[in-house]
Amino acid sequence: MIDQQIAIPTRDGHTATFISHPERGGPFPVILFYMDAPAIREELRDMARRLATSGYYVMLPNLYYRSGVMELGALPADPNAPERKRMFALMGSLTIPMIMDDTRALLTHAEGQAAANTKLVGTVGYCMSGRYAINAATHFPDRVKAAASVYGVQLATDQDDSPHLAAAKTRAELYFACAETDVYAPPEIVEKVKVGMNGAKAEVEIYPGTHHGFAFPKRPVYDRDAAERHWERLLALYRRNLVQT
Repeated sequence: MIDQQIAIPTRDGHTATFISHPERGGPFPVILFYMDAPAIREELRDMARRLATSGYYVMLPNLYYRSGVMELGALPADPNAPERKRMFALMGSLTIPMIMDDTRALLTHAEGQAAANTKLVGTVGYCMSGRYAINAATHFPDRVKAAASVYGVQLATDQDDSPHLAAAKTRAELYFACAETDVYAPPEIVEKVKVGMNGAKAEVEIYPGTHHGFAFPKRPVYDRDAAERHWERLLALYRRNLVQT
């Protein structure tokens, strides 16, 4: 495996991006891995590596670069702790148009890499980035063939770029993994997503007995069985849609 971290130029600066891919056998379909709110950390790099070992060129960009932030470190459990308030402020500083600009920059970089096949792109976003992963499919419909939101937030809004409206704007296969108990995506929101995906090439799956964050090994809410199921679903999604001819 080849791992590297490089600064990719964007409209607003440079985003430090962790890239992992197999040493041999390329070019590989590109996977854009959008981070969750607690930011870049070794836990996410390990997840990117796991994806890469299945034969993908995985890009994990730092989305907080506009604020000059890379890693947040350990976060207290207290929701009122200054560290958590800072995290929510950083999360709130981002918009879908910003991240779509970043996505364009990531794809432009990948186009010049011999190991990357940018004609076949998959996305995955956790927590705050579920909506970014889905929007990548609607903004880059000729490239993104599969998009996954894992316990994503803001899945059904009154905006035109709401994820629950995405099915009509892309031919990509869409997958929503939802925790059974999630204050950020309660049942009524998940139901709106289900209605929006009705009849589309999409699946909305609720993971029984889980809470927001269940796929991250370092979280107290980590659920090993559910996490492994999410890996199986994710890799199957990419195998179906990122087929090199």
